[in-house]
Parts: sequence; structure tokens; C-alpha cells
Amino acid sequence: MLVEKNVALQPFNTFHIVARAHALARIGSEADALELLADPEWGAVPKFVLGGGSNVVFTGDVKPLVLKVEIKGRSLVSETAKAFIVEAGAGEVWHDFVAWTLAQGYPGLENMALIPGTVGASPVQNIGAYGVELQDRFESLDAMDLRSGQVFTLNAAQCAFGYRDSVFKHGGKTQVGAHQVMGLKDRALILRVRFALPKAWKSVLGYADIDKKMAEGACTQPTPQQIFDWVCAIRRAKLPDPAVIGNAGSFFKNPTVSPEQCADIIARDPKVVHYHLSDGAIKLAAGWLIDSCGWKGKSVGQAGVYEKQALVLVNRGAGSDGNGATGGEVMTLAKAIQTSVYERFGILLEPEPLVL
Repeated sequence: MLVEKNVALQPFNTFHIVARAHALARIGSEADALELLADPEWGAVPKFVLGGGSNVVFTGDVKPLVLKVEIKGRSLVSETAKAFIVEAGAGEVWHDFVAWTLAQGYPGLENMALIPGTVGASPVQNIGAYGVELQDRFESLDAMDLRSGQVFTLNAAQCAFGYRDSVFKHGGKTQVGAHQVMGLKDRALILRVRFALPKAWKSVLGYADIDKKMAEGACTQPTPQQIFDWVCAIRRAKLPDPAVIGNAGSFFKNPTVSPEQCADIIARDPKVVHYHLSDGAIKLAAGWLIDSCGWKGKSVGQAGVYEKQALVLVNRGAGSDGNGATGGEVMTLAKAIQTSVYERFGILLEPEPLVL
């Protein structure tokens, strides 16, 4: 097992923030991980698991050993009466995996097309878009205990999924949604993830952008491929390509409020974008809240708010020469936005990315 020293992390994070790993190991298989854990120099040191780097903000160099997950593989592993059980290695690119499932005739993930990152990171964040969350299609995953090397399997309940949350984002005994669990943050390396994709497929619609695409094409019963194509077009029109403009996608979670809180905000701002949830709570569009506070297009140093979508913070500098945004600038901007939104609406926005 080769462990590289003093590795530049700029190519490994979609914000293109300049930072370095004191040491980095590429994990291409379960055997690689076991070899690393058995190594007398590296087995017991603190570790940081890095997937596609699309949900992290580096504010300095990384001292723990970085495990760059590159485990590949995609396959249909079994079928039930109701679903195709499809498995992917943790290092697979999420969007490529979604496209592959459709090409194989296994629909169900199309609403989550073009979400950046890897398959292994998807359950950590419980990713979601346009009415579908990972937990809606999740079957199970295999992970390795980074202390013992033991491989274990978790089902959905054991992952304790919440809104952009899971057992993998918490350390120690903690409350995740309605569950009290022992957190697995920095303790587990996800190896493989399995999805249950429904044989009796039904389209998930109801979002304005998708409704507009349906109207434009005079289509009332879209196919999975049409929804996939629409979602890709919508996201490309709204969100910057990380290969061109450094960013981490949606920077803040959409906050949920009570009907009473929402009514109070509507009384002051009737145009507030909001969605009713099945549990009676109401989700507010964080991008609308930020835009209403006048942040769209504003900058702090080389960190800015994207002109087309206020929910996205971007790196305005080239970055390759070291003149791009720093993690400190990104977080200074994020905190200023949080303050503005709180002062106007009484809501504290919560960042989505991990700040390291």
C-alpha cells in the first residue's frame, strides 16, 4: 500500500480550494483498506475519508491520513418481486451510476441525476433532488470499521437517515432524526452501496421546473429517460459546472418551519417559496431567502454567491496559481449570509458541506 506525502488536494475538491494532505492513501478495494489498517505506521492514525470532494470546504491543510476512495464496480446483484437490487462501488461517480441504471432498464434514480460526488458519499449526506431522496431507493451498504477492519452491513433504519443527514455525520451517541444512534463519523469506510429500484416505476413530479418541461413538450406521462434529461437540463441552467467554476453545489440546507412560522413570514413576504411536507412541516427555499437579502452576485474576496442561484457559493479565482478563494473566505461569506437571513427572517441556515 503506497501512502503519498504532502499531496495537493485542490484537484480532489470541487471548490478547487488550495490545501494539502499531510498524507494520502488511494483505496481501490477492500484489500487495500485492510492492508492499510494492518500497516504499523498508518493503521492506528486518525483518518479522513474523501469521496468526490463535492461536499467539503477545506480551511487549511488536512492532518489526518486522507483515504481517497476509488472502489469501482456496478452490477445487478439480485431481484425481488418488487425491485431490482443494484450495487455500486463507493468510488463510482454518482451521475455516471444513475445513467448506467437507466441504460440497464432499472429506473428510479433519475430525479437525482447530475448530483456531484460519489456513490459512497451518497448515504452519508442522504442526497436528494426533485422529490426523491437516497433513503427512498436505499437497500443496504457494506462498510469497514476503521479500527478493527471488520466489514459490516447496514440497512436504512441503521443508517438513521434524516434530511441531508445520517449516522455517518455524527460521532459518539447522538440523536439523528427520531433515532438515537452511535455515530460512525471517522469510524467507518463505506465500501459498497445497494439500491432497491422499483419494478412498478412511477414518475415523481410536482416541482415547478419539471412541470414547465412537461408543458413545453406537451408531455403528461414522461419516461424515466425524459425526467433524467429534464433534470440534467434544469441543473445545468441553474448551477455552475465545478470543472469551470469551483463550487460545492447547494451550500445551505432548505430550512423547515412550522405552519405558524411560515404564516408569519408570508405575512411579511408573500412571495416566499415554500413546500408543504407530509408531516405537516413546511420547507422554505434557502436560495429564495438568501436572494431576498440581496446576496446574489456578492463576494467576499474570491468567494462569491452565484449570479444564477443564490444557494450556490462559488470560487471566483482561477485557483491554479493559488489566487482562488480560500476556505476562510468561503466561510466568512457563509456566516455573513447566515446573519442576514437570521436578522430578516429569524431562521438560521445550516451549511450542507463538511467544513474541515
